[in-house]
Amino acid sequence: MTKMNKRITIIATLLLLFAQVERVCAQENGINEDFAAYVDQRIGTGGHGHVFLGANVPNGLVQNGPTQHTRGWDWCSGYHDSDSIIIGFGTMHLSGTGIGELGDIAMLPVSEARQHEVKFSHEDEQVAPGYYSLQLHQPNVKVELTATPRVAFQRYTPAEGSSNYLLRLNLSQCIGWDRMTSCHFTQETPTRITGFRRSRGWAQDRRIYFVMDFSQPVEVVRSLRDSLAIIEPKPCQEACAGKPLMVKIALSPVSISGASENLATELAHWDFDGVVKEARRAWNKALSKIKIQTQDASVKKIFYTAMYHLMTAPSVFCDVNGDYRGADGQYHHGNFVNYTTFSLWDTYRAAHPLMTIIFPEKQRDFAETFINIYKQQGDLPVWHLMGNETDCMVGNPGVAVLADLVLKGFVEDKELALEAMKQTSLQTNRQLNLLKQYGYIPYDAEDEPESVAKALEYCLAEDGLAKVAKQLGATEDYNYFYNRSRSYKKYFDKKTGFMRAVGIDGKFREPFSPFKAVHRGDDYTEGNAWQYTWLVPHDVHGLVGLFGGEAKFLKKFDQLFLAEGDLGGEASPDISGLIGQYAHGNEPSHHILYMYNYVGQPWKGAKLLRKVMKEMYTTEKDGLCGNEDVGQMSAWYILSAVGLYQVEPSGGKFIIGTPIVDVAELNVGNGNHFTVKALNNSEQNIYVQSAKLNGKPYTKSYIDYKEIMKGGVLELSMGSKPSKWATAKKDRP
Repeated sequence: MTKMNKRITIIATLLLLFAQVERVCAQENGINEDFAAYVDQRIGTGGHGHVFLGANVPNGLVQNGPTQHTRGWDWCSGYHDSDSIIIGFGTMHLSGTGIGELGDIAMLPVSEARQHEVKFSHEDEQVAPGYYSLQLHQPNVKVELTATPRVAFQRYTPAEGSSNYLLRLNLSQCIGWDRMTSCHFTQETPTRITGFRRSRGWAQDRRIYFVMDFSQPVEVVRSLRDSLAIIEPKPCQEACAGKPLMVKIALSPVSISGASENLATELAHWDFDGVVKEARRAWNKALSKIKIQTQDASVKKIFYTAMYHLMTAPSVFCDVNGDYRGADGQYHHGNFVNYTTFSLWDTYRAAHPLMTIIFPEKQRDFAETFINIYKQQGDLPVWHLMGNETDCMVGNPGVAVLADLVLKGFVEDKELALEAMKQTSLQTNRQLNLLKQYGYIPYDAEDEPESVAKALEYCLAEDGLAKVAKQLGATEDYNYFYNRSRSYKKYFDKKTGFMRAVGIDGKFREPFSPFKAVHRGDDYTEGNAWQYTWLVPHDVHGLVGLFGGEAKFLKKFDQLFLAEGDLGGEASPDISGLIGQYAHGNEPSHHILYMYNYVGQPWKGAKLLRKVMKEMYTTEKDGLCGNEDVGQMSAWYILSAVGLYQVEPSGGKFIIGTPIVDVAELNVGNGNHFTVKALNNSEQNIYVQSAKLNGKPYTKSYIDYKEIMKGGVLELSMGSKPSKWATAKKDRP
């Protein structure tokens, strides 16, 4: 038998065994369908998707997977499909970010001490939720990875004899993302190594502690430096001879003892295959939160892969006993699950609203995390990573998300939440001082770019704050922040019909081009005037009024999807997935298609929604038209495929679009299920003709969050031609 035939036989056998594991896991979980089987983690590993590839469990601290050299922006997750070199199998990775970090505390099988990387073929990889394997050839070792929330579990099977292993605590610095400030490891026993790592990078003070347990005695035969060592398995007695080397790497943001307790609690045994099954069981439980029916197998694959990507973060950031490292750098004990990796500028738009529907049980912990961050750093999170505020991106998205949680009933101490939102919005940093002084942010008051984007983001967040103040009867606060939330009107130029930068003198900046986009150096953030003019999701009708009514608004709005122009050589690579100047590859455009419902022309949105879902989400490795952004790109698809989208960031009004799936059953908690049925659905029948809610005629083109959470059935009769359904003003959002 040739080597090629042997490889094909081995792969076929592995796939057969894995399919058997899939069926067993699904049955043991009480779920009739193995949803994890639809997930294709390779989607987004090519192009600009930046997604994580490896083994993890939903919202786990651990993302156990391969790490490559950084060869540019597309390696932010540590892995890109175009590459064939691995420098370590690390315990933590990011997914879908635009900046890189993590990858540390990694093992790598090597043939000799001087070897610091291995070549591999993607044909030798096998990956599924909770499991990753790779057959290396130099050295000839099979690598297998799985995980619990706080423990990376690795199994190494050499083809002959044993192999040496490179322990790397500092992959992140090797790949160019951060600077290690200190690290240390100690071999405490023949089978245990403990240590820590501290660094400065995107997260200004990142700390992680670890405990590594080996399935057989090992020896640090050569310590190359504090962050790099060669580990050699000792000669075995009969008990471990010929068996794979297994390594459990438990993490803690607090201490070595915390990592030890995490290990003892989550993984006290050495049953690797059992952990693979348990991880898959966890994924099936989470993925089954939405059960869809569709005749299109590719839609099912894209949908459940999107669900998988959604749950890669936020990540648990506390020990099993509730200890965690806070935003103040101190150690705290909480009676809640503390989280990290909040890419809020992205995720406030769809990911967080979606999670309030299908993961209501996590929302109190999210809210508690936010409020404790406020207590510890003085304001709500903007982009929180490993207990650190990065202040990445613009606006106050933490205010928008917390306001949404308050309005949906997930926050017990609403007064404290209001205080947190107020104090965050009244800060004098990040150009909020200018908003207080002038009532808007003049582009020439300070040497800071992106004034229009910042102001519009502040406005939409403060609308949510105003709604909370109104609910609590804080009239003075309501009036103040409501008025600030409408300050977006100062940027609207009626002459050109665009949102433009305004100076201290009240005049618009000249010269002006609605197409020009300068990455981190213009009036907009990763966008241009065509894209940012519509960033008023909290007051769509107010925006329509600025244009002079619906007819004039629609004339300009329709042009958005046709306009073509030169963005310039300095434009952000995030501006992608273009339809005219609509940029689906970046978040500021994500609500735009649903604005058609507000002006009584939902059929125009439906046609474009189907186009985006079909053309900009595919089953290919470059199947995301832009950066995944920690679940936001996927959340948009999930909600849109179901036929719903929350345009207004805070409050829970979900706009009805055009479901791409025939049936979607959402488990909304408390034993309730909300089902959306698209009757006569097809590629041609994309327009809603009529609707029923729980058997009664339903004429509105939106539905409230509270109605969804009661459970019930929304039936949408679909047809091939636009209809007058929900176009009357009383039925619009």
